[in-house]
This record gives sequence, structure tokens and C-alpha cells, in this order.
Amino acid sequence: MNTLILKEKEKYKETILSEKSIYDVLKQVGDIFCSAFALIVLSPLLLITMIVIVIDDFGTPFYKQTRIGKDDKPFMIYKFRSMRLDADEHRTELLEQNNSNGVTFKMEHDPRITRVGKFIRKTSIDELPQLINILKGDMSVVGPRPFITNEQAMLPKDRLLVKPGLSCYWQICGKNNLSVEKQIELDLKYVKERSFFVDLKIILKTFVVIFKKENI
Repeated sequence: MNTLILKEKEKYKETILSEKSIYDVLKQVGDIFCSAFALIVLSPLLLITMIVIVIDDFGTPFYKQTRIGKDDKPFMIYKFRSMRLDADEHRTELLEQNNSNGVTFKMEHDPRITRVGKFIRKTSIDELPQLINILKGDMSVVGPRPFITNEQAMLPKDRLLVKPGLSCYWQICGKNNLSVEKQIELDLKYVKERSFFVDLKIILKTFVVIFKKENI
């Protein structure tokens, strides 16, 4: 009897893994199509943002940083620069003023953020260059957010079983106001329950959060 139950469990597990594999392949195809389409459609906005950033604080309009991705593999993430060029050099001296309950650093009135940076952060425009990461296969449209090495060290590696995403449960449930425990719970919830329906729900709710009046 026990042997029969074990066989049934193994069969069920294989079925679930097979379904997730099909989902993962189709999701990757969708990610490539969506990111390429978005880059083309949003190209005027991307160009204008680059120009405005350079005018406001002369220097590269992009910010690059090594993050930890699927299977614990590091990759270079791209964002629009919202801070001064020397921002990373002054991060340590501001750590005591961290307002985040989670693993990320957040300061209510961070002096390193530029005038343009405040706007592109509120509207999430600073995240748009990550469409390049999605096109390259480093990231997905939906998935746990990728972090630098010391931040990821505070989180379980189970969240690295899937590609990191541009949006996730964090984005629609309070983001940096969440506790570390809640962040972990939401990440593992996504890894376990991920599906086309879950992805669509997160994407739609992300737009709602971005376009709320208090965020504009």
C-alpha cells in the first residue's frame, strides 16, 4: 500500500515538473517577444529619459550593477541612473538612516538622488532598461527581484530556482515596507505557484500601483 502511495506521489511530482517546464519555456518565448516589442514602442521615452538625465547631472544615463540571478549566477543589471555618479561611494555613511524593513536600502530623503531621479523612481521609468536584461535572458517580466550578493545572503536560495523579474509580489504588496519574513514568504509563494494566471495578475496589479495618484 505504501509503495503504491509513493509511486502515485512520484507520478504527481513528475506531472507538476513537466507542467512547470512547459510553462517556463513558453514564458521565456513570451519574455523575449514582450521585451523586444516594449523596447521598440518605448524607444522615444527611453531616448528622452537618457537626454534629461545627462542634462540634469552630466554623465552616463545608465547605472550598472552585478546582481544574483537564477541558480545563483551573477549578471549585470541595467537601470536608468537616478543618483549622482558618486552615489555608491557615500552609501556606507548613510546606512544608519535606512528606513526599509526588508533587505534593501531605502532612505526617505536620500541626498544622492537627483531631481530627475526622483521622478523616474516614482514612475518606475528607471527600471525600463531591464527590458534589455529580459531580452538577453537574464531576467523575466515576472519573478523575484534580483539583489546584490550581501542582500541575497539574507534570503533563501530557493528564490533563485526561477529567473528574477522586473515585477513580483513585492511590487504589489508594499515593496520595501515589507518585513524580511514577508518578502521571503512572497518569493517562495511565487516559485511554488507560478503560472500564466499568476504572472498576468502581478503584471496588471503592477500597472495599478504605478499609476496610483500618490505615485505620480
